[in-house]
Amino acid sequence: MHDVNNLRGVDLNLLVVLDALLAERHVSRTATRLNMSQPAVSHALGRLRLLFNDPLLVRRGGQLVPSAKAMEIAPVLGQALRQMREVLGPNGFDPAREKRGFRLAMSDYGSAVVLPGLLRRLRREAPGIELVVTQSSREAMLRLLLDGECDLALGVFPDLPERLQAGQLAIEHFVCVADRNSMAGKDRLDMDGYLASPHVLVAMNDGTNTEIDMALRALGHTRHVVVTLPHWGNAPRLIHGTDLVLTVARNALALHETDPSLVFFEPPFPIAPFPFVQVWHERRASDPAHLWLRNTIADVVTHAQRLTS
Repeated sequence: MHDVNNLRGVDLNLLVVLDALLAERHVSRTATRLNMSQPAVSHALGRLRLLFNDPLLVRRGGQLVPSAKAMEIAPVLGQALRQMREVLGPNGFDPAREKRGFRLAMSDYGSAVVLPGLLRRLRREAPGIELVVTQSSREAMLRLLLDGECDLALGVFPDLPERLQAGQLAIEHFVCVADRNSMAGKDRLDMDGYLASPHVLVAMNDGTNTEIDMALRALGHTRHVVVTLPHWGNAPRLIHGTDLVLTVARNALALHETDPSLVFFEPPFPIAPFPFVQVWHERRASDPAHLWLRNTIADVVTHAQRLTS
């Protein structure tokens, strides 16, 4: 076994591999992240196990799970590498030369708000970065982050588990939309009209635990939901030629606001605005490529907000 305290006898590149392995918990994803072959990563892990005299990562249930020693090492290692990157300066990370895949989880609302501008930025500034985007419930997205199966989740997350961090991207407000013919010349609905109308609910799960329905229940009311679907993008199209009312985030309707056959109006009761955020695991916080992606997404959303305000 090597003396881990004797830096002259340690290949410091192994520590970069260990940091990536602890973040990814997956040999092939680590290989892609570091632009290495899978056998090279496996070989490096073997050398790391000898160096630390510890298994570091143990396969359990189809996943690589960090040992107790690895969990102890992770924050110290991450901080040390972050400080080294600061010493190296901007030459330590170059988005134009980065070859990396990221896994993002978001609804089609998040995709509409983020992806167009983000992809333009990536193709222009970081063409070697690839994205895989998935959609699932809030709870499932958080689980993907905790299990290391996802790099970033974008959406609305009122309660975050320990070890997850969030950055606010925007504050969203609700708006209602209805078919103009069904409104009989009115430009908005009062509370009685709203409660008497059939509604479209956008939610991943069947139920009424949305911010809209919680605001209604606080006033002692419930609405009649006749259609529940998980897709924000398709919801406005369901309103045409019906008496349905849709209440959604304003940015989800950006492509439909010029449609003359639809009427847009504020809800007849107060609904608290909600923060649209990006969430990541703390073990990825110091990764320079991950940090660059988070900052780029924040810039993209800020720019999109300026265009729609």
